[in-house]
Parts: sequence; structure tokens; C-alpha cells
Amino acid sequence: MEEVRVDDILTQIRDLLDRKNFVSLRHELAEIYPMDLAEIFEELPPDECLVLFRLLHKDQAAEVFSYMEGAARKELASSIRESLLQHILDELYFDDKIDFLEEMPANFVKNLIQNSPQEERARINQFLNYPDNSAGSLMTIEYVDLKKHMTVGQALARIKEIGPDTETIYTCYVLDDTRHLEGIVSLRRLVLSGEDELVSDLMNDDVVLCMAHDDQEEVAEQFKKYDLMAIPVVDGESRLIGIITIDDIVDVIEQENTEDFQKMAAMTPSDEEYLDTGVFKLAKNRIVWLLVLMISATFTGGIITHFEGLLSTAVMLTAFIPMLMDSGGNAGSQSSTMIIRGIALGEISLRDWPKILWKEFRVGLVAGCTLGIVNVGRMFLIGNRDYMVMLTVSLTLMVTVVIAKLVGGILPIVAKALRLDPAIMAGPLITTIVDALSLFVYFTAASLLIL
Repeated sequence: MEEVRVDDILTQIRDLLDRKNFVSLRHELAEIYPMDLAEIFEELPPDECLVLFRLLHKDQAAEVFSYMEGAARKELASSIRESLLQHILDELYFDDKIDFLEEMPANFVKNLIQNSPQEERARINQFLNYPDNSAGSLMTIEYVDLKKHMTVGQALARIKEIGPDTETIYTCYVLDDTRHLEGIVSLRRLVLSGEDELVSDLMNDDVVLCMAHDDQEEVAEQFKKYDLMAIPVVDGESRLIGIITIDDIVDVIEQENTEDFQKMAAMTPSDEEYLDTGVFKLAKNRIVWLLVLMISATFTGGIITHFEGLLSTAVMLTAFIPMLMDSGGNAGSQSSTMIIRGIALGEISLRDWPKILWKEFRVGLVAGCTLGIVNVGRMFLIGNRDYMVMLTVSLTLMVTVVIAKLVGGILPIVAKALRLDPAIMAGPLITTIVDALSLFVYFTAASLLIL
């Protein structure tokens, strides 16, 4: 449903709320997709959300709740009655339930867990103890398990029996009596096979899997590499303890991309939405890197101070400093962005660093020569006919672009080798480094060619 359509529905709902026409409102809500309702709830104040939520059928309320964002869910959960909240939690898939409980205060979680059956209480506590951003924190325990001695008919009957309570039925997991994973079989394969065929003859025992403590980013890479819809999660003894489905991995990819963008902009990553984050927290997330970059600019100031005598002799050199620094910073940022993206996609590894240096050197040479030649024409047109200054600026520009390309290309690789996130070697940090190098090259060239 398009954004305009959602806005139209929101206007209609507001109108019905203002007129207190709850009968029509209930019918209207029943016709709206749960994901669109969740988006509408994000736009309404808490008191109106509560009124609408109480008009929903219980099952619809549970589905809408699963699509809502963290802050809105937390606000709503603190307002609705406990019996309705318990019903909603019972209807949520297990991984969605864990995600919700991780967002809530400890006392709230404790009360909810106390009202859960003992077996489920133990499983919730186990899941809540998995490290953040690990495979275990993403997985669900709701999947279809089969035995390899089953016939296709028995397997399909099993799927019909437990399928309504599982998150996916398209991939089934074949386990032995001790829950060791022996293989997988797709629903498609079962449906297209004869009823008397055995699961053992249809299953694939070469299974792509992950461990509970694997990083979520590594799991996302496996989904992309093997084109998976779900991946089994096993413990140290290859016992199946859960699965991760593609909808959770899409969220991980979005989260990781957001984190990389924030790091590339020299900010501390945050999971909170921009409009829901306080001014002081936003400032806190940004000010640390701003301080680091400001202090690192001391080197740039030191270089200018060192060549103060040169500047006083040839004042015209000052006019070209911003252009050289900007060109170098932009050139470095281009290279670092390409390399960081290549690392994230698995296209570039640590052993590729000689190829990167050689390629970026050639790219920098072509780009630098082009900029240098254009700069000669630019300076000539604006009336600067001092040929030694023209030569100094253009040569510096060429060298600066080459250096910036090399620095921008190799720093993300260095970060990867040091087990740091390559995204921190981007934008502002590279610009700061290249600024200092470009000034050093500029004043050195000026000392040799002009004085």
C-alpha cells in the first residue's frame, strides 16, 4: 500500500475518532493490513492508539503489535490491561516475543515471565542470556522437525499438525532422537514426491548452519552467499536449538547498514530512531568523534605554523589551501567508500591489499593529472599568470589526489586487519589525515619551486 494511501486512511481514522463513531471505526480497522495499521499507530498519540487497539480483534491486535516499532510497543504495553498483553505475547512468534522483552524494563519482564509456563519461562531466560547481535538472540524455536524414517505422507501430516504454530514450513529439519541435525528437506520436495517415499531418501544432509554465538553479520553473509530463506542454529554438539528466518536477517542488514553509515559520518552508532532520541544523547553520540577530529587537526595547524615564513613571502599560496584540502578529502572518501563496500560485500579480502594499492595508484594518477591540467586552465582564466605558482598548485593537486586515493584505499584494509570496523576509516577521519598530507606536500613543493 502506498504512502498516500496510508495517509488517507489515517485521515479517515482521525475523523471517525473525532466523531466517536466506534462501530464504523471497528469495521474500518478490520479491513486494514496489520503492517499499515502499525505504521498508522506510529503517527497517533498514545491515548488514541490505546482506543484503536482496544477496538481490534485479539488476533489482529497481536499481529499489529508484532509490526510496531520498539518505542511505540513499549508505550502501548504499559497502557493495555495485563490479560490482553498476555494474549498478545502468547500469539507472537517466539523470536518476536524475545525482541519485545529485550526492549522492556527488567521489572516488567520479570512479571511477565512469572506468568508464563515453567518450560517457556526457562526458554525465555535462556534466550535473553544470549549476547546481543549473536545468532542465538535472533533465532526462534518454532520450526517443523521430522524423522528420517517417516514417509512423505507422515511428514505432510506432521506439517499440518504443527505448521500453524511455526514461523515457517517451507524448510523442514530432520532430527534424530537426541535432536542432532541430520539434514533438511523442503516442503516443495515433499509435495512433489510420492506418499510412500522416505524422508531419508529426500533430505539433503549437506546443511549450511551456524552456531548460537556466531555474530549476526556473519549469519547475514551466509544468507546472502547461499540464498537462504532460513538457517538452522546448533549448539557445540550439533543439536538443533533454533532457526533464523529471512525476515529477521533483513532487519539485521538494515541495522548493520545504519551502523556503518553512522560510523562513516563519525558518530557513535545508536539503535534509536532520530525523532525519538533526545538532544543530549544525539550530541553525546557525535561529540566524541568531533573532539578526536578537532584535536587531530592540530597536525594541520602545526604544518601551517611551520611554513608561516613561506606564507608571508608568497601570500597568494593561501588562497589555494581550501581547494587542495577539499580535493584531497573528496578523493580519499571516494576510495574508502568503495573499499568499505567491497569488504562488506565480501568482494575484497585482506590479501587483496597489493591489488588495491596498485589500482588506486593508477586511478589517482589519472584523476590527479586530469584535475591538475584543468586547474592550469582555471588559474589562467581567472587571471593568475604566475607560472611557478600555477605549477606548484597543479603538481601538488596531482600528488595529493594520488596520496588520498592510496590512503583511502588502504586504511579500511588496515582496520580490518586490526579487527576494527572498516567503516570508521571513512569520511571525516580520512579527510583529516589527507588534509595534513596535502599541506605538507604543498608547502614542500612551494619551498622548492618558488623560494
